[in-house]
Amino acid sequence: MIYVLIFAMGAIVFGNRYLFLEPRLPLRLTRRVRDFLAFSVPGMLTAICGPIIFMPGHSLNVSPLNPYILGGVCAVLLMLWTKRVLTSVVLSVCAFYFFRWLI
Repeated sequence: MIYVLIFAMGAIVFGNRYLFLEPRLPLRLTRRVRDFLAFSVPGMLTAICGPIIFMPGHSLNVSPLNPYILGGVCAVLLMLWTKRVLTSVVLSVCAFYFFRWLI
């Protein structure tokens, strides 16, 4: 039963990807839909990272000494400054561990 479920989910994911990535299919999205879908990645990233940053240990912590918030602020500032994803991620993780060690 579990293998059937895994293969069914794989087929669904493959079908979704194939419909939008195969150039010979006549499926085209309107400009309005493409503009709407442009907000999905920042929304997903916020939904994933928000609870991790603001609720470490399953309780709300918005103090300025929260290493998660400091690391997140460093990540945003580094991304705006360097415009390089890998550099920003590596340096912000280093900053997070430094703040965690310091505090």
